[in-house]
Amino acid sequence: MAIMMTGTWYIIITKLIEQTLLLRSANQADKSFWTAPSLADGASKLNKNSVFRMLVEDGLRATEHHEGTLVDQIDLHTWVTMQLQRSVDSISNRMKSGLAFLATVGSTGPFVGLFGTVWGIYHALTAIGIAGQASIDKVAGPVGEALIMTAIGLMVAVPAVLGYNWLLSRNKTAMDRVRNFSADLHALLVSGGRLGAGKSARSA
Repeated sequence: MAIMMTGTWYIIITKLIEQTLLLRSANQADKSFWTAPSLADGASKLNKNSVFRMLVEDGLRATEHHEGTLVDQIDLHTWVTMQLQRSVDSISNRMKSGLAFLATVGSTGPFVGLFGTVWGIYHALTAIGIAGQASIDKVAGPVGEALIMTAIGLMVAVPAVLGYNWLLSRNKTAMDRVRNFSADLHALLVSGGRLGAGKSARSA
């Protein structure tokens, strides 16, 4: 139970920080990237660790490597779409990492606590059997332990469930920003246009 609780709060805090940084990078891209005169200049204005810079660099590499290689048989539109989708999928998988642990803890935590409850009641019945009578001093300790285990199970499961649902909702918002950026970037890459010619539609 201690491992579950520690893991739950670790994942909640780290994923919250990760999501906050991604959303902050999205705001930075909206403010600086789309006003740049070219894709390369726009990428240079983004933080080196930004996933949006990674998308731009992956898109540029896709257009550069398209000509003179075996992928010539794939049209530029399809090739760039494939490369950007792989990048978006990679970001999505990274953002989802750890959430499965929260879901597992949320669903199994109460049952682990219930097992402790059953174990406590078993010890209470054993004490009664040995004493031959049901006195309060024989059952108070084991029953108290059973109640404590039930409470601990709920204390572990509830934050995990709430954290999972909250982080999942924030993930959806963050990934919508990433997908919208990727779609706008794709349009620029396949059109060969310059970023300075005008802003593309972006997420609010």
